[in-house]
Amino acid sequence: MSQDACPQPVTRQELEAIQWARLRSLLDQVWSRNPFWSEKFAGLSLESSDIGQLADLARLPLTTKQELVDDQADQPPYGSNLTQARRDYSRLHQTSGTTGVPMRWLDTPQSWDWILDCWRQIYQLIGLRSDDRLFFPFSFGPFIGFWAAFEGANRLGNLCIAGGGMSSLARLRMIRDHGVTVVCCTPTYALRLLEVAAEEDVDLSQLGVRALVVAGEAGGSLPAVRHKLQDGWGARVFDHWGMTELGSLAVECVEHPGGMHVLEDACIAEILDLDTQQPVEPGGSGELVITNLGRIGSPLIRYRTGDLVRADTNPCACGRCLLRLDGGVHSRIDDMITVRGNNLFPSSIEGVLREFDQIREFQIVLSTRRAMQHITIRIEPTPSGQLQGAELAVAVSRSVQDRLSFQADVELVPLDSLPRFELKGRRFIREAE
Repeated sequence: MSQDACPQPVTRQELEAIQWARLRSLLDQVWSRNPFWSEKFAGLSLESSDIGQLADLARLPLTTKQELVDDQADQPPYGSNLTQARRDYSRLHQTSGTTGVPMRWLDTPQSWDWILDCWRQIYQLIGLRSDDRLFFPFSFGPFIGFWAAFEGANRLGNLCIAGGGMSSLARLRMIRDHGVTVVCCTPTYALRLLEVAAEEDVDLSQLGVRALVVAGEAGGSLPAVRHKLQDGWGARVFDHWGMTELGSLAVECVEHPGGMHVLEDACIAEILDLDTQQPVEPGGSGELVITNLGRIGSPLIRYRTGDLVRADTNPCACGRCLLRLDGGVHSRIDDMITVRGNNLFPSSIEGVLREFDQIREFQIVLSTRRAMQHITIRIEPTPSGQLQGAELAVAVSRSVQDRLSFQADVELVPLDSLPRFELKGRRFIREAE
């Protein structure tokens, strides 16, 4: 357990006292010792000591992913966001590179210990039991994925089973043979395992898995996806949120599905208006901005995550004072598209498509026709179902029109012609003009 770990704060006053003490310590260490932050703060007309309360954090500039990417390009391979000498770092991970060049991220043993303590809290929130057996069906490469989740549960004494380097069918056999009760993966891969189980006439709901811990995509918070997973697996879905560069910092609690608590003793969360970059009114939607408070070796201060969220202003049934994100992460801000004057996100389209049990897999293609953006939805139907062929395509088109107020072309494609994914699904495609 991290030496900074402490009992869960009971009141907002206690929580803010913890946040302030950790922010003060962070700034004292990085202001002059970390080259990235020293340079970023050099042009400010203030010193570290001028940040005298939590509210003063807003006096510091926001930080973007592009700054980090540029820094690593200018000072390869790891950039300058290093508070300690390079010999002090013992972990390397990198982003998946879904939206561009992968970022590399180093951690000291102390910072990694903080990350594992965040997972201790996550497992506490989802009600992990000492007799739970966890399965991690992903390849253990440089993508941080569930590395920390694996080590965090192992540290708690749970049996942790790695499922890299094997087929989906072999993974299903591992789940069965070892009495797995908790599976950690992306929503996309949980759906894929459900698909493979159906092909093999395996009833996942009878294997004894009681919880799916999912992350990496908006799917875990989409009602249609949750219902499909929970019905097919016979297990509770717990959505959680994190980033390679930030750590895992939010998760659902047992008592209140459909939202995520932010681990506010490990970070400071702001929700800012997309246009003004000022705090939104309580209950308003905005961009999640995070300052992590324990990853001293490579910290981020006021980092723009690009995730659209909304705070739930009602008390949570679990009684915790932590910020709760209503509906989890709604979408990625940079995924927003405008079709026929309507601003929408691919996750909104996915939410409609997932309501059709006859759709096995899909793709959303954005193209430009006569200077206007156009959506084509490619759907791979199940071998059998009430709606088939042209009838299914018409029903999908009508549902998108009714729910999202735009017309999309719907194309049927052959069975097994669309790609499958082990980690994050890449179902939204922007075609070059």
